[in-house]
Amino acid sequence: QVQLEESGGGLVMAGGSLRLSCVASGPIYKLVDMGWYRQGPGKQREMVARTSSGGDTDYADSVKGRFTISKDDTKNTFYLEMNSLKFEDTANYVCYADVLIAGWGNTPMTYWGQGAQVTVSS
Repeated sequence: QVQLEESGGGLVMAGGSLRLSCVASGPIYKLVDMGWYRQGPGKQREMVARTSSGGDTDYADSVKGRFTISKDDTKNTFYLEMNSLKFEDTANYVCYADVLIAGWGNTPMTYWGQGAQVTVSS
């Protein structure tokens, strides 16, 4: 069973930084695509950042220049470095990964982390 475990959320003052981690475990052949979504109070869920096994990245316009997604393929782990945090970044951040499971063919399956609360005080 593939599992994603997130860590790194917390409370930070505006202008501060946090780093989220997402560790994938289980019978993983490859993480094909991975990233984070977030949902703030009274807001719709939005994609924050994503990357692929090939290394391409996408970011929400609202976080470009402040957030950086990276990965460590040797550890099946990816990270979201969040700098210059703003009050409006307050949200529950959930990581996901599209995973090729060892011995299960060529169709990736999507898994989700448990979520990490990020609260930015103004």
